[in-house]
Amino acid sequence: MTNAETVNLLDFDAEGLVAYCGGLGEKPFRAKQLQRWIHQRGATDFEAMTDLAKSLRSKLATRAEISAQPSYPIIFDDGTRKWLVDVGNSNAVETVYIPKKRAYLCISSQAGCAVNCRFCSPASRASP
Repeated sequence: MTNAETVNLLDFDAEGLVAYCGGLGEKPFRAKQLQRWIHQRGATDFEAMTDLAKSLRSKLATRAEISAQPSYPIIFDDGTRKWLVDVGNSNAVETVYIPKKRAYLCISSQAGCAVNCRFCSPASRASP
């Protein structure tokens, strides 16, 4: 459904989502509702967001999307898994799951994290 006029709601922080909803003629509490559906319930279908007014769901269906496309995971010998998640507009984040005594999840706000943690760095493990 992506086109030049469609926005990815994942591109907005909390204030940006309030502003976006305001631009649609909606009250600020609608942004909180959207955040709950997107970030707590994992919804990507506006019709499933039953506490939003039908008129808002209709607007969103033609003007917005919720899209994050993960790549296939790279799986290392120690069970570590890495994904590159495309969040649109040529933006991506890297996510790494590290299964240790306690599992770790690292989410970088940029592709190619520069921190080079010993437990995450591919140089410290066998190649995929």
